[in-house]
Amino acid sequence: MDNKEKIVFMGTPKFASKILEGLFNAGFNIVAVVCQPDKPVGRKKVLTACDVKQKAIDLNIPVYTPNRIKKEFEDIVALKPDLIVTSAYGQIIPKQILDCPKYGCINTHGSLLPKYRGASPIQSAIMNGETSTGMSIMFMNEKMDEGDILYQRQIDIDIHDTSTTLFEKMSELALEMLIEFIPKIFKNDICPIKQDDALATYAPMLNKDDEEIHFNDDVLKVYNHIRGLLDNPGCYFIVDNKRYRIEKAFFEYDDNTDSNTFIGIQDDYLRIDCVNGYIKIYDIKPEGKNVMNAKAFYNGVGRNLVGKKIG
Repeated sequence: MDNKEKIVFMGTPKFASKILEGLFNAGFNIVAVVCQPDKPVGRKKVLTACDVKQKAIDLNIPVYTPNRIKKEFEDIVALKPDLIVTSAYGQIIPKQILDCPKYGCINTHGSLLPKYRGASPIQSAIMNGETSTGMSIMFMNEKMDEGDILYQRQIDIDIHDTSTTLFEKMSELALEMLIEFIPKIFKNDICPIKQDDALATYAPMLNKDDEEIHFNDDVLKVYNHIRGLLDNPGCYFIVDNKRYRIEKAFFEYDDNTDSNTFIGIQDDYLRIDCVNGYIKIYDIKPEGKNVMNAKAFYNGVGRNLVGKKIG
């Protein structure tokens, strides 16, 4: 592909790094990458580059990492990009940048806007039990996820999907859509559609309280909550003031259950009862220990939890 138009790509996590790599391999002229600054990681707090920065370095693309892009935008504007593509960048982009590209700034958003505006559209769709969602490409403006829609495609959510697997599927979908649609932008072959604010719903940023799982609800709701948080940021339950992180789980309907109770081991899973069913935990990580399968956990501390309430 012979593209001369200059593109600046803005993104931070793994989701965005795959899109960056795909656009580069497709021949788009990416002149710079903008991402979040390096952050301390692990117990030793080692400064570590985000996935997008690491990918940009691998591809030999110049990288900018402003701490506060609202005040550090001059270098990006000076690049005089024809188009800016953003994907999970992580900061609010100022008007000075939004106004500088010839063809505008476009964003990939993991929902069928105006549904699930906000920071957690993919996780929220799973947690709310949606059976389908989608990807939107939109023009950016100074409001969050309220710009005109350029292109949308739907995707099914499988009952086994977790936030991790759905992020991977959505990243692939976003890349396909961008490769198809960016040339249309350069040809002005587009038909932006204004969002209907009356139909808007919101997916707020997840907080620490969301990560604790309670089992005194409908089993499918509990399962959806769990898989919406696997594997990032993760989720856990508490018994006797100790945390147990859930690593792999499914569910089973059953009308004869004692909700919010650790029942024990069945076959190759741990059973925790909910309303009208139970959660089947296959892999678990006790606080301060490594991940283990259900049998190993039960033969260790699990047998001492039988019959106990969660929380």
